Parts: sequence; C-alpha cells; structure tokens
Amino acid sequence: MSTPLTRSTALPLLVLLFSSSLWGLSWWPLKQFVSVGLGGPVLSMLVYGPVGLVLAFYLWRERSAWRPQAGLVLALALVGGWANTSFVNALMAGDVVRVMFLFYLSPVWSVLGGWLFLGERVDLRRKLAVGVALAGLWLVLGGARALATPLSVADVLALTAGLAFAGNNILARAGQLIPIRSKTAAVFLGCGLLSGLWVLGLGTPVPAVTLTVSLAVLAYGFGWMLLATATWQFGVTHMESGRAGVVMLAELLVAVLSATWWGGEHLSTLEWIGGALIGCAALIEATDTGVAPTPVNVLKKETP
Repeated sequence: MSTPLTRSTALPLLVLLFSSSLWGLSWWPLKQFVSVGLGGPVLSMLVYGPVGLVLAFYLWRERSAWRPQAGLVLALALVGGWANTSFVNALMAGDVVRVMFLFYLSPVWSVLGGWLFLGERVDLRRKLAVGVALAGLWLVLGGARALATPLSVADVLALTAGLAFAGNNILARAGQLIPIRSKTAAVFLGCGLLSGLWVLGLGTPVPAVTLTVSLAVLAYGFGWMLLATATWQFGVTHMESGRAGVVMLAELLVAVLSATWWGGEHLSTLEWIGGALIGCAALIEATDTGVAPTPVNVLKKETP
C-alpha cells in the first residue's frame, strides 16, 4: 500500500508534480524542432549528449558515494537513457495523445516492478488498477483490431519508454546511496550514448542548423530537460515506486489537454475510452492511503 501523505512526503510529491508538468508539455518544443528539420535520434543526441558530458564531472566527483552501487548507476544510464530517448522519439514520430496514453502504462509497470524487486505489497486495489489499465491499453491499441494491425514505430517506442521509465523509478529508489546529481548525470549520459549509437546505426547525417536553432536546442537540453529530469529523480528517489508512478497522472493530463487544445489532435472514441480507463487506473492507485513496507531486502543487497 502507499505511504500516507505527510510533511516529509509532501515535498517529493510537489516536486514530482512539477516535473510531470514539464514532461507533459515537452512535446511542444519537440514539434517545433521537427518543423525546422531536426528530429529523431539526432535531436535526442544533441539535446542530451552535451548535458551528459557536463554532468559527467559530478558523476566522477561523487564516485566514492555511489561506488557500492556502481551496478545501479550503469543500469540507470541504460534504462533511464532509453526511457528518455524512446519517449522523445515517440513524441516526434507519433500523435502526442496516443503516445502519452501508451507511455502512461508506466504506473502498471511500476506496481509490478515494485512487487517483484522491492518487495512492495500488491493488494486487491492495485490488482484492480493494473487490470483496468491493461483494458485501457487494449482499447487504445484498437481492441480486436489490434490483433490484425501491427504496432507503429511510435507505439513501440511509447510502450518501451513507459516500461523503461518505471524501471528507472525502481532503480532510483533502490539506489539510495547514489546522489541525485549522479543519477541525473547517468540518465543524460545514457541517453546521449544510446541516441549516438542509434544515429550511427541508421547512418543518419546531422543536418546543418542555424545559430538560433542550435542555441534553442542547448537551452532545451540544459534548461527544460535537465530540470525535468533532476526533479523527476528527486521525486522517485524519495517516494514509494507505486505512488511515484501514479502521481505522474499530471503529466498525462497536461499532455492530453495541451495537445488537443493547442495541437489540434484528435482520437477515436475507442481510444478516448481506453485513455480514460488508464487514467482511472492511476486514480485507483493514487487514492490508496495504506502503509507500504520498506523495501529493505533490496537496499541491504546494495549496501556495503
């Protein structure tokens, strides 16, 4: 069950809500970059790579703190890096609302992962939330038509982004010895590395851009995305993984409302019903006010 809201949990909650709002609006500048010729893994490499190189200084300086959990740092780089890389590319390649609905299955993965790896209890209420969310996923994908219609690239990226995002939440909570700055640096370095490998694998050339666009990309990376990621890492580190996953309902709401109001996007009735079920599943989980056991088994394995 979730930990009751107290003064000690209020700050992580507010920080995670702020982070979720930034993530929910992140589609807008991404679409602007696409309109000027930047897109795909090239953009994620240019956004995350420079920030990761700068933050590598803190990762090295804090190595004595995270050395006992060095394996988790590497896992954060790979899992968190893929979460950001696939999420950014899904938003650029697909419809924002559909991508967000598919991505927002992350609360389901958070609940299941918290049970498998952190020893968190999954009661009847959480089982119901998972079942409702999976039903919503089925409808968003088209119901019975999903069996005959292959997933698009954006769909696959959105689903794997949600899975990796939930994995990052679990890793961040387990890595209590890893400083927040080191966690953030690991994610940015991982994202830059994975995006670079993606670019090399596709043989995609980096397009020539104006100075204004270059500065905008740097501002987006060092401002928007760095702040969103750092606050996200703080929130999930200091909150139980199941609650952290569902608090990000704000991200879904902000993205859906902004994309439909400003972006002029539209979904079928079936997709809206599926999205509503996913949102209801998050609310079921978010309103659980019980007390969860501390995942001591995982933490003890990682402490020297």
